[in-house]
Amino acid sequence: MLDYVLKLTREPWAMRSGDVEALRGAGFEDTAILDIAQVAAYFGFVNRLADGLGVELEPYWSSPPDPSTQDG
Repeated sequence: MLDYVLKLTREPWAMRSGDVEALRGAGFEDTAILDIAQVAAYFGFVNRLADGLGVELEPYWSSPPDPSTQDG
């Protein structure tokens, strides 16, 4: 699955039917394969949109959480 997502993200023009067949061979059903492709595409879309518009991360994403402020 991760190989599929990596290829879809980095080289979408290189996708072939064999990529989907490999997922089926690994036990994924078609609905799961659709979910995998949609999630990868959605994150790619959102990241490119945010990067293209210069959206900055919220401050809490730029530093590690403070363990002393987290619930037990």
